Amino acid sequence: MEVDCEGCAGCCIDWRPLTGRDIDHERRGPFEPLDDTYNLVPLSREEVRAFVDAGYGDALRPRLWKADAEDDRRVRIDGVDVAAIDGRPVFYVGFRKPPKPVAPFDRPPTWLRACAFLDPTTLQCRIHGDDLYPHACADYPGENLALDAETECERVERVHGGRRLLDDTAPDATPLFGPGALGDRVFAHPDPDRLAGAIGRFRDDALTAADRAEFVAVAAASSPGTLVVNDEWYERTRERVLDADSWAGRAIETWADSAAELGERAPDAESADTVEDADGAPETPGW
Repeated sequence: MEVDCEGCAGCCIDWRPLTGRDIDHERRGPFEPLDDTYNLVPLSREEVRAFVDAGYGDALRPRLWKADAEDDRRVRIDGVDVAAIDGRPVFYVGFRKPPKPVAPFDRPPTWLRACAFLDPTTLQCRIHGDDLYPHACADYPGENLALDAETECERVERVHGGRRLLDDTAPDATPLFGPGALGDRVFAHPDPDRLAGAIGRFRDDALTAADRAEFVAVAAASSPGTLVVNDEWYERTRERVLDADSWAGRAIETWADSAAELGERAPDAESADTVEDADGAPETPGW
């Protein structure tokens, strides 16, 4: 896809506090997410495994969805109807989005939630072009165009002007909930009882390290096209995620501790030098 990302990163930042307009975050499939994370990138099973192998298990988070009480595709956990397959809660895994001091669209530095791998200073991805760079990011907004869904580029154009989407030709793309997604990008948790107590933490954006490790481990241990979860893969991955201590994970905690209210003025984005760059974060590629 050909897009103009310089000074934007609208797909990597939750920029809703910068506008009074009603901008709903993207929906993928028929269900509404339990959380309010903006544009959560769906990672494939192999990508989840690669990030865990690279030590970035502490930068990953899951997403669950709410289901209608009349929908057979549900299971009840903590009094909430959760989207499910054969009684197993379905979810996918993406990146955590802590508050960061960012200045998109020529606005002053502001505390906004942003991808763990986004450099606040350059508004570029620290793993762009790396072997870890997710397919969903490289293809964006291909899936939106293929599904005739509004892209983040178009939202930015509508609110802040300019031209971001330079190529609106829809590519071949596999929808997140399309055939073959099970066990590859959409996963099914084998034991709803293990999730008791977690539903409220999804809603409050208060997932614990153990919550995140549970879902990441199930995703990594899943088998494409089936509901099978490999116990050995699960146990090994869960321990690795709980032990992860990456620059990205440490930065998430630092930003969360130092941030003011979302939408409030922030210090210059150059403060990322002391939080991320000095702690070993990869440099961005430049425009």
